[in-house]
Amino acid sequence: MNANKVLLPNDVRKLLNIDNKEIVELCKKTSVTPKKDHKGQIYFSIDEVKKLRNAKSSVITGMNEKEEKKKMTLPVMTKPNSQAVVNGLLDTLNKMENNITTSMTKLIDEKLEGMDDVVLELVRCKTENENLKNKVNELNKENFKLKNVLSSFKPLMCGFYVKKEEETNFML
Repeated sequence: MNANKVLLPNDVRKLLNIDNKEIVELCKKTSVTPKKDHKGQIYFSIDEVKKLRNAKSSVITGMNEKEEKKKMTLPVMTKPNSQAVVNGLLDTLNKMENNITTSMTKLIDEKLEGMDDVVLELVRCKTENENLKNKVNELNKENFKLKNVLSSFKPLMCGFYVKKEEETNFML
């Protein structure tokens, strides 16, 4: 093995200041596969070590950026004012109540939208029904009168009829 061209895992650990687990992780990320010599020893080429170093620096940069973002986005924890919490809860409850009321009103209005027409039609039908009942009563009275008049005629002969005097006039 040429010392200029290959590095053993021990050398890689010292150069990159990482342990074997981190080397394995970097190898997975960079698709670097270590090679074995005829004795079974694992070694890396210089190019592979450069890839691992670049991957390590990008991982460290990514971690630093994530930590900075966390620092920027973390809220400052202060002791909450109990009255502010109560007021916030009351505001939330009022908003929820208004939303529920608005949605229920809208739903009921949609369901009852055609009821005005139904009520008007019902009143019209009821009025018409009363008018027809009165007309039937009038026709029944007229029919009764006509039957009384008809019964007042007595047949004579040859299709002649004689009206006899009405004894009493029954009017309904």
